Order: sequence, then C-alpha cells, then structure tokens
Amino acid sequence: MTTLARRDFLRMGVGAVVGSTAPGLVRAIAQEPGQRLPQAAEVRVLNPRMRVPVSFIIDDSTCLVNLAHFAMPQFAEVWPNRDEYKKPWQELPREIPDSFVREFADWCAEHGVKGKYSVVPYPACVGWLDRFLPGWTHRQLVESIELIQKHLLRDWDIHPEMVTHTWVIDTKTGRPYPERSARFMENWGWSEGRSVEELTDYIAYALGILRNIDLPCEGITTPGGFGSRARPQLAQATLAACRDVFRVEIPHYFRDVFTDNRSVAPRVEYAADLEGPDPRCVVSIIGCTGDWFGGWDGLTPGDSDRFITADLSSGRLVDVILKGEPAILVCHWPGIYFNGEKIGLKIFQEVVHRLRRRFEHLVWMKLSEIARYWAAKELTRISFSSNAVELYAPFACPAFTVAVPASARQEPRLVKLPENNVRTLRRVGGALMLEAHTWTTTFQGDSQWTICCFDLPKGLSRLELGAAGASET
Repeated sequence: MTTLARRDFLRMGVGAVVGSTAPGLVRAIAQEPGQRLPQAAEVRVLNPRMRVPVSFIIDDSTCLVNLAHFAMPQFAEVWPNRDEYKKPWQELPREIPDSFVREFADWCAEHGVKGKYSVVPYPACVGWLDRFLPGWTHRQLVESIELIQKHLLRDWDIHPEMVTHTWVIDTKTGRPYPERSARFMENWGWSEGRSVEELTDYIAYALGILRNIDLPCEGITTPGGFGSRARPQLAQATLAACRDVFRVEIPHYFRDVFTDNRSVAPRVEYAADLEGPDPRCVVSIIGCTGDWFGGWDGLTPGDSDRFITADLSSGRLVDVILKGEPAILVCHWPGIYFNGEKIGLKIFQEVVHRLRRRFEHLVWMKLSEIARYWAAKELTRISFSSNAVELYAPFACPAFTVAVPASARQEPRLVKLPENNVRTLRRVGGALMLEAHTWTTTFQGDSQWTICCFDLPKGLSRLELGAAGASET
C-alpha cells in the first residue's frame, strides 16, 4: 500500500482543508448562508478526488455578434468622456465567426478544459437569438445555435448574461426603456433598489429566450455591475428564476472576481428545507483572475505570466491552487478572438500547458459541477462513530471525498438507506488514483487517515469502515 508523506499531502492542496476553517470563512462573507446541518468535526470533506477544481469563465459571448463592436458606442452614449469607450470600435469586426467557436471548442475538448460560456440573448439590441439577427441569415443563426448545442453543452455551462448586456429591456414590451442613462443600463444602475420579484422577472426573461432555443441553463452571469448593489436580491432572484424556468436543483451565479487575498471558495447561500421534500440553495461562484487575456474589447493584449510564470513558480493561479481553492479563470470572448489575431486564445493555451506541467492534481469542472460539490460539502449532515460515517445529503454529488481519522478494518462500504444497497470501495495506491468508489490511506503528522471517494446519494447513507453490515447487491 502506498501512502502520502506529509509534504505530498500538503502539495495535493488538501492539507489546508483537513482541519481548516474554510466553511466558516465562506459563511462569514455570504449574503445569507441560510440553514446548515451538523457535521462531525472528525470527518473532513476534501476536494473532489483530492484534486483542485479548475474552470474557465467566458463572458460577453453569444451567437455571431461581436459584443465589443456593438456595445462600445452604446456605452459611450452614457459615458462620453471615458477613454475606454473612445476606441475605434468601427474597426472592430462585427462578427466572431463560428469557425473560431469550433476551433476553440475542439481544442478545449482535446485538453479536458471545462467552464462557462455566456450566450447573451439579445446582444447589444442587435437581434433576438430566438427570432432573428439582422445582418445574418436565419440559417446562419440556426447553425450557430446548433454549434453550441453540439460542441459546447457537454463541457460548458450556458449562462445568459442578462438580456442585452447594454440597455435594459422592458419585459412587458420587449423594447429598451426610452431613458438613455446609466440608470437604464444593465451594467450600471438599473438593478440598484430593485426587489427580488423585479430581478426574478428580468432574469427569467433572459433565461426564457435561451430555453426557446434549447440551451439549458443552471446559472446566470451578471453583466458588468448588475446586482453589485443588490446582492441579497440578486442571489434570491437567481434561485427563483432558475428553479422556475429550468427546474434547476442547485442554481448558481457568477458575480464576483477576487484577485487579492480573499477566499475564492464558492459561497452556498439561502439554504433552506434541507431535510424536507424540496431542499434549496443558490451558490455564488467567484473568479480568481482578471481578464489578462485580451480584455473585454479585444484591444488589450494580456500576459500568461500573470496567471503562472514561465518557470512555473508563481502567479495568481499558483497561489490559489496551493491554497486548495477552485482556480476559476475569467475572460471576455472578444479578447480571446482578438479581432482574428487570437492573442487571448494563445495566452490561454499557454496557461493550460503550464498548469499541466506544474500540477498533477487538477480537475477541470463546469461551474454547475463546482456548485453542486460545494453545496454537498457544506450542507450534508455528517455524524461519526468508531467504524462508520452516517450521511444525510439534501443533494446527490459525484466523487464526494472525505477523510476519516482511522484505519479501515476492511474494505469500506457505502450503504444506501433504507434500501440497504451496498457498494464496496476499491483500494487504490494513492491520492492521484482516486475516483468514484475507491479509497486509500495517508498520514498527516502521526495521524493516519482513510480517504474515501464515492458518489454520494441523495438522502440517507452510511459509509462503513469495518463493521459488518448489509449484504452486497
């Protein structure tokens, strides 16, 4: 049997998790954490498969339309003196072609990259994705939607980035409000002071357009400053709208990016009815990098070294990964395309190659997968005896991974209750070999830990570490 030395245990990004106070830190900054079930101090929930999640957030993307070209003059109408909106937007291409989307999707699939891809429903008021886009044929629009369905849905969450990413739409008429000010820009003032019901209506309107074109969504992305001064309302509206339009079990939203020393662990908010028939929560996903690829406009070249240096020793991603927190990169689609020069794409590809050379214990995940894992991690009731861990999970979760301060007396077994269905875990030689329904051991200091990875079922289950139990099925 192979065991991990203490330095290896720490290198795997979980040494800080075993014995950490991370859940308390997350709760301290949440808008409203809501309900929590008790968890035995002896049992530690680790990262999935003892790996650090990595994900890639793509903002300002949609079908065909280059949002930078069409949005910049609309932003300039509100902020005419800002230099960032005086750039030569007329020279930017009006389209980001589907051939580039396919190239990007194929490369990411080959390298295992996952994340979130925005689809703005009515991009910069150019046209409706569920109706028509002036300047493109109906066939071109249909093919662009089909490209997302066939090449991105498996590995990428689809989010609306509200309705237009520019002017606010009156959901009763489908037209922008007549006032041309920051107060009626999605990116700026409109969401401030709005009620939960008003924000729910607006988010549901955006989700409904994507539902009309068969793009399922488990979460949303805020355009610019949308919701920044209405955070409790934003979280509750996301929860309500996603559940209403798509019947999402665990909605999530992307609103914040932290590039300082704050925790970037997801925030599980507004949890309620965890032991009832309809458990619910919403998860705030936090990005850990700025857009250091090509900027929101495709005119600002970035730098790979800000993510991870060429010698692999430092950079923002290195700092976050060594803390064991999800490393979620953030970009804007026009900057990845970079007006056909693909500068942002080349930077991203180099970052992926460097991460692979530096770390062995990363796992690419969609935002919805990260949200589900953190919801299970924070909300599952956990109790411990000398030879068993009892779990009550409001939400099922793949590759749920726990550390128990004991040596298993026999092959651990997961028993689903009350059915008494049993799954025996298979022993593997070390942490890098963990997958669902396997186990290994390691040491931290003088303490031996049994590490178990399994697909956590919804409801009641028991992880047996040595006692006789139910018969195998």
